[in-house]
Amino acid sequence: MGKLYIVPTPIGNLDDMTIRAINVLKNVDVILAEDTRTSSKLLRHFEIQKKLFSHHKFNEHKTSEMIAERIEAGENVALISDAGTPGISDPGFLLVRTCVENGVEVETLPGATAFVPALVNSGLPCDKFCFEGFLPQKKGRQKRLKELAEEKRTMVFYESPYRLIKALEQFVEFFGAERNVSVSREISKIHEETVRGTIVQVLEHFKSAATVKGEIVIVLEGLNK
Repeated sequence: MGKLYIVPTPIGNLDDMTIRAINVLKNVDVILAEDTRTSSKLLRHFEIQKKLFSHHKFNEHKTSEMIAERIEAGENVALISDAGTPGISDPGFLLVRTCVENGVEVETLPGATAFVPALVNSGLPCDKFCFEGFLPQKKGRQKRLKELAEEKRTMVFYESPYRLIKALEQFVEFFGAERNVSVSREISKIHEETVRGTIVQVLEHFKSAATVKGEIVIVLEGLNK
């Protein structure tokens, strides 16, 4: 029987790719990628020449069982996402669960993920925190925000740059203007930025910005009373 490897990839700076990750990708039989076009550039950079197949949120329900069967038959398979660790707000959970249920060995490599540096860099308590990932865009969003208004731990969210202003405006509404927040974007890239302050202060900063680019991590202070 083969093995499934979960392999994190850089979220920006290619120097964050580990030697172990490169070696695993060079030695497996097949690499599953969220977007083969994006991953092809990464693999070329590290001179990795392997079969590359698509595995994303639109086909993972159909392909997970088939992939598990291939591993059972002896193939070693690696799963990567466009950036960061597969399964963290990216495809991966269904495949891992299917392999576990079928007795297939899964090995997850440590590596890059956006929320850890953003959390530590925020200056907010990080001994206990809750990771929310992407909030629902429409249905259930306000209900979830209302529930989180009583959360005492530091909260971590992912957000699109196009929805950042709206998200911060909703945070003012549900958490209060004076709650502390840290917004990190372009982590590990040339234009990396972290903005800290009250929600209303950070909101004004991004409202005055010409454009907001890059993946966003919002770290929000928990209820302190």
